[in-house]
Parts: sequence; C-alpha cells; structure tokens
Amino acid sequence: MDFPFTSEMIIELHDCAICPRNCHANRFSKKPGYCNTSASLSISSICVHRGEEPPISGADGICNIFFTGCNLQCIFCQNYQISNKRFSRAANERPLSVILDQITSILDKGINRVGFVSPSHCIPQMKLIIKGLHSIGYRPKMVFNTNAYDRVETIRSLEGIIDVYLPDFKYMEEKLAKDYSDAKDYPEVASSAIKEMYRQKGAALHLDEFGRAESGIIIRHLVLPGHIENSLKVLQHIATEISAKIHISLMSQYYPTPQVSCHPELNRTLTAAEYREVAGEMENLGMENGWIQELGSTSHYKPDFERINPFEES
Repeated sequence: MDFPFTSEMIIELHDCAICPRNCHANRFSKKPGYCNTSASLSISSICVHRGEEPPISGADGICNIFFTGCNLQCIFCQNYQISNKRFSRAANERPLSVILDQITSILDKGINRVGFVSPSHCIPQMKLIIKGLHSIGYRPKMVFNTNAYDRVETIRSLEGIIDVYLPDFKYMEEKLAKDYSDAKDYPEVASSAIKEMYRQKGAALHLDEFGRAESGIIIRHLVLPGHIENSLKVLQHIATEISAKIHISLMSQYYPTPQVSCHPELNRTLTAAEYREVAGEMENLGMENGWIQELGSTSHYKPDFERINPFEES
C-alpha cells in the first residue's frame, strides 16, 4: 500500500486516543474502534464544493475531502451514506499518491483551499495529506470542517497547520447529545475544543482581496426542529463564554434523512417561526457577524455520495 506511515502515526494509530472516545483501539487490526475506521486513508470523495459559506467556497468553490466514518453517530446525519460506522470502509481506501493527484488536479484549476470534512478520527491521515501537498510545492489554505467532538490536545497540535476552523456546535443539552449523537459529554467537549480554536485564531475572520477566508473561525449551528431551546442555549453559551464577535453560520437546512423518517421530532423540516426565534436571539445577543439561511434551502444541501461529486446532479 502506498501509505508512508511515520513512527508518530504508528504509535497514535496502534493505541488510538485521537478523539474523545479514547477507544485505545489498534486501528491496524480488524477491530478499529468506535468509528470503525482503519489506519488507512479512507476517503469517500474529493471534489469541488460550492455550497459552503461565502468566505469558505469563494466564487470557485473549495476542494473538499470527505473522510469516511465518524466519531459521532448523529441519527440525522446528512452524510449517513459515508459516516455510519456499520458500513465497510475497504472500498474507500486510496493510496496517498492517488489522493494527492486528485487534490492537485483541482487546485491546478485555480482553487486555493482544501477542506477536510469530518476529520476528527483521522487527524494523523489529514496531517499526512497536508505534508504531502507541501512536499510537492502546494500550500493552499487548509480548512478544518469538524463536528467539534475533538480533544483539546488534538486541536492544539493543529496550530500553525490549519488556517480556518469550521466547527459545528450542535448541542448544549446533554440528553440531546446522548440521544441524537451518542455523546452525552458533547457540550463540554465541543466548548473546550472551540475555545482552543478561539485561542489560536481570535474572533476576527481575515479575508483576502477576493473575500475568501485566510485565517479565523466560523462556528456552524444547525437548528433542529422541535429543539429551539437547545439552539438558544448554544448561542448564549458562545456569546458569553467564547465571543459574541465570532462568526456564526446559523443553518436552517435540516431535512429528515431516511434514517429518521419515522422519528417523532426529527421527521420534518423547520418551521419559519422556529428559525425566526433562533435568528432573533442571535441578534439580541449582539452576534452581528455571520450568516443566516433561507428557510427553503434544504433542497440545496442533499448530497449523494454515490455520485463522483455528491453535491452536483449527475
């Protein structure tokens, strides 16, 4: 396999405690831990994505790399085709040389940023890709698109490597975090991880002459139907415990996947009243930096990972 393991990677992946699950699994074995992801480079898609926030996508899009598996198992995940830990990853394993060729073929078209999507359980592999790009003369801006279920120590190790942090902040209610993502400690873990990102970057989002983010943080929050109180608590926590000046992407794009089509609360989209209430709290808190979405935007954010580009019609 074309996969140059460093001694540090071997140590990390033989006794994996990269994320807060602390499985201590040997990911070279047939029992790779909670995320069910081996030590290999298991990637579902490498593609141009134009649907991120304007400073992330820019006019031309971003080269997004979608890792398979996930250290959260959100029952409503829009990427369930590749994130569900019950699915086999073998078909998605790629040699490093192939991955670098795919990335550089996109960068050569004029795109100058690379986004790592759901990387929390694959930090060593992500670092290897970045090192590989640097070794062949490519230094795009690196975007860390994470669910924020990350260890502070792991985020600290990314200082100077990641240019833009793009974390979710899903929950402030432990019961929701447990019921929907199998992670009761998510509020505390995500808050600590984002505080470390904030320590590194501050609240300012630094843009280039084309309005593309060069350095900073954007916190995403997806408003879930029937759980407005959780969203209000998330915004209040960010404003009081991190910064009201940080950029927020308040997302209304929730839609029920087949996995939750019969769920009593998650089987519908948001109402206008629900989203207005959360957006109003964002304004009340003085959180003036960021973006809100049109309520009818759900149809634009439905990926299909059976396509070469999951976000474009075949």
